[in-house]
Amino acid sequence: MRPTEEQLRLLALCKVKDVNWYLIAREAQRPGGVDRLWKALPLEASADATKAIKALKPLNGATDEYIAMAQAEVDKVREDDVRLVTVLDDEFPPNLRLIPNAPPFLFVRGTMTDADLRSVAVVGTRDASEAGRQRAGRMARELVERGVTVVSGLARGIDTAAHTATLKAGGRTIAVIGTGINRYFPAENRVLTDKIATDGQGAVVSQFWPDASGATWTFPRRNITMSGIAQGTVVIEAGSTSGAKMQARVALEHGKKVFLIKSLTEQQEWARKYVETRGAVQVEDVKAVADALTSPERIQAADTLRSQLVMDFI
Repeated sequence: MRPTEEQLRLLALCKVKDVNWYLIAREAQRPGGVDRLWKALPLEASADATKAIKALKPLNGATDEYIAMAQAEVDKVREDDVRLVTVLDDEFPPNLRLIPNAPPFLFVRGTMTDADLRSVAVVGTRDASEAGRQRAGRMARELVERGVTVVSGLARGIDTAAHTATLKAGGRTIAVIGTGINRYFPAENRVLTDKIATDGQGAVVSQFWPDASGATWTFPRRNITMSGIAQGTVVIEAGSTSGAKMQARVALEHGKKVFLIKSLTEQQEWARKYVETRGAVQVEDVKAVADALTSPERIQAADTLRSQLVMDFI
């Protein structure tokens, strides 16, 4: 992998302590944003920007040390088919680019296509019941039948059931993981991970440095990205402290569609409240989910408009 100079300068910013990665992604999407950050001149007026100025100003634009650190991270990538995609690149997923807390970079194994813009995250608890796993598999298969890409987090339980059913049905799936791209987590999903990445049916995506281990903070960030990369989220089975509940909340904050299956709303008070007061939708079948999705062309148009608005702002 040979990153461009521009990509390396972006990654190098991520190596500077106390510079928020989401701020980097937002600023980088503005013309000249990476250069302005290195000069400690972000356009954004926020607590994150103030903290970044304090961290970057003493460097006086000296980037060599941090670029070397960024290159060292890229050199850790073990698989030949892994590529780096940043918010500076056309290949960065347009769905994800539209949220305010997009990651500044992704390491990707496998393929992402324009068809993946019509996608839904199917998520739920790791400690899934057999009925929950069956519901996840059925939801995934029926989404595939309607040409929808299934996004999930490659965790055991609901995620594994959704990815597995999608592959068996011949559909496309994107696994957004909470570790570095070199890691297999959980270990029992090594074969599934490689199958997604190498069979031409999808991609494994990480927003962390290649050797990063999973931690209490990485999985919530993964859920934010999973919400962003999909048009909507379907929660199959999840308790009140589940990461899937957190993703439903984040997805609503992103302005995404959130679908809670009927069996979940019957069993969980939080799910009923999300339907009654927060704008989530109770669904009994996949039709309501698929009908709520927009076309890849409309997503591309929204991304183009976002870019134009940024240019006008500058």
